[in-house]
Amino acid sequence: MIQIKVFGTTPPCANCKRAEKQAQKAAAQFPEQVEVLHLDALGPEADPYGLITTPLVVVDDEIVGRGKIVPAKKLAAVIKQKIGG
Repeated sequence: MIQIKVFGTTPPCANCKRAEKQAQKAAAQFPEQVEVLHLDALGPEADPYGLITTPLVVVDDEIVGRGKIVPAKKLAAVIKQKIGG
């Protein structure tokens, strides 16, 4: 299963919420193949990614967006490539 990790503040800021919404929208195009995780930017899960700004969007350990909202269309393209389609 492919994971989209959205690292953000707790409670989530407006941009973090938008980033997660775009991730959910992209994941909906791949039922039962993609899960979206909202993770705290200050949590230990963020350490390997050198998080400096939020939101940070990661697809299967590949950083696809730092400090910006990644559109669902771009996320879907990355997911499609990872699935092999």
